[in-house]
Amino acid sequence: MSTPVAAPRRRPRPRRPEWAGRNYTLLTAAAVVTNLGTHGALIAAAFAVLESGGDGGDVGLVAAARTLPLVLFLLIGGAVADRFPRHRVMVAANALNCVSQAVFAVLVLAGDPHLWQMMLLTGLCGTGQAFFSPAAEGMLMSSVGGEQASRAFALFRMAMNGAGIGGAALGGAMIAAFGPGWVLAVDAAAFAVAGALRAFLDVGHIAERPPGGGLLSDLREGWEEFTGRPWLWSIVAQFSVVVAVVAAAESVYGPLVAEDRLGGARPWGLALAAFGAGTVGGALLAMRWKPRRLLLAGTLCVFPLALPSAALAVPLPVGGLIAAMFVCGVALEVFGVAWMTTLHQEIPEERLSRVSAYDWFGSTAMVPLSTALAGPAESLFGRSTALWGCAALVVLATALVLLVPDVRNMTRRTKRVTARPDLPVPSADSEGPAGRLG
Repeated sequence: MSTPVAAPRRRPRPRRPEWAGRNYTLLTAAAVVTNLGTHGALIAAAFAVLESGGDGGDVGLVAAARTLPLVLFLLIGGAVADRFPRHRVMVAANALNCVSQAVFAVLVLAGDPHLWQMMLLTGLCGTGQAFFSPAAEGMLMSSVGGEQASRAFALFRMAMNGAGIGGAALGGAMIAAFGPGWVLAVDAAAFAVAGALRAFLDVGHIAERPPGGGLLSDLREGWEEFTGRPWLWSIVAQFSVVVAVVAAAESVYGPLVAEDRLGGARPWGLALAAFGAGTVGGALLAMRWKPRRLLLAGTLCVFPLALPSAALAVPLPVGGLIAAMFVCGVALEVFGVAWMTTLHQEIPEERLSRVSAYDWFGSTAMVPLSTALAGPAESLFGRSTALWGCAALVVLATALVLLVPDVRNMTRRTKRVTARPDLPVPSADSEGPAGRLG
């Protein structure tokens, strides 16, 4: 009589994909919490200014007070994030944002905050963001590896964008029900929760930097890394133009066109919601589509970013504008995933934050200038002509960057580089400007 053989036990299926490790999960959860709070707080800050007796110019001053330190301190933030453990930089930046938003909330709830106080506190938020963003991008890229990097980045961006949409909607509802002060308080609490999550990140997989060097040396190394890659600096230059004109079109001209020709704030809100939905759709597409020529596919997806400006220039009916904004959101997100994947595979881990800082700096530096010049450009050329100019600059900048061979020929790989072939391998004894990692 044969003894029955027990059927082999099936191994339980993992609850999450292999690429979604502990660090990736913590980073995604913290980003969702932060975006839920921040997108509502941006709206709350504007309404806090208006409720205190300010006008549109004062709202612009408070917004500029946030942007200016972000631009000024980005490069220093990138160097700091590559010098010290990135999770500590992120937690410190979150702590600064938590305190500044909490004080802002108390002032608003107590009544009659002064303009200089609101500018100072939003400026502290911008400073925290300048140190946080390069550290966060470097930390995310170091937590993902292998063939699934694109999928991981797409899911992360989809979670962030979805939280941003939800945060803006929730923030608007809370402002209407309770006032802007409580929304600012929720944002402070969100920064506290996100900072606590990021404190548990594991940086044991990141090699220790050799001692030596200084901040200027770190900045020079980042600059050499940045300027030594034509595909990198050319696309950042492209986006310095693209982001600037898109910001002018959507933050200045969009509301004006909506008010004069489309029926007011509601259709413009629907168009912005369509853009947000498009980013989620683009992330879903990027999770499945893996083009071999990463940068070529990504750069071709920048051309549709001219559609909203063109739709506003006509102007198209609300349905046409919504469709243009949705396509723009899809295309931008596909580019974003391709760009993050390229940085992940091409930039050595120990220089990721500095390169990210140069990327952020180049992409945002012209935004204050473009928004400031939007009004004079409308007076000089007319609104429709100015919007057609925005669309033309997007197309021209994108066409020019396609002339760079590395942009057309960059291919997807599964292994990351450890150093640029034309730069010396860093060691504890090297003394040149690219020799010390600090």
